[in-house]
Amino acid sequence: MGFSLTLSHIIIVIGSVVLASIFSAYTIYTGSNVQNVLMQSTRDMKMRIAIQIEIVYATIDNSTSPPHFVIYAKNVGWASLKNFTYMDVYVSNYGEAILFTYNSTASEGSGQFKVEDANGNGIWEPKETACIRAYPTERIEGAVFEAKIVPSTGTGSEYLFSAPP
Repeated sequence: MGFSLTLSHIIIVIGSVVLASIFSAYTIYTGSNVQNVLMQSTRDMKMRIAIQIEIVYATIDNSTSPPHFVIYAKNVGWASLKNFTYMDVYVSNYGEAILFTYNSTASEGSGQFKVEDANGNGIWEPKETACIRAYPTERIEGAVFEAKIVPSTGTGSEYLFSAPP
């Protein structure tokens, strides 16, 4: 009776240690996953805040044929924009959306836009205002227009404006 009782206690102790080890390993694994998810979310939010575009003014330039949209926007975030390929620019009559794609050599009637940064180095730096020229394929008609800039990461901006007299 004494030997079997000691053997039973040893088996129960070994089983308890194994179960405690499994539970501990699972807890550490789960905690690590939660930490990774929180870190990724924080990193994503940081990038979203890093790039913030604010439209300051927009108008129509009638000096070209067909006329084109001119949008002045400021980078109010703390990160620079170097690649404009994945930035979306929408400008059209209020309530309509026409997507303009980026082309550094966009010109009249191309349906594309180009970005001219203030100092001309091709990098839209924090606190710098850039001029975005969007060239529609057709003549501009309407009274109230809407401009929207959406960077690939970060927050964009919308702006309502009227045609010049």
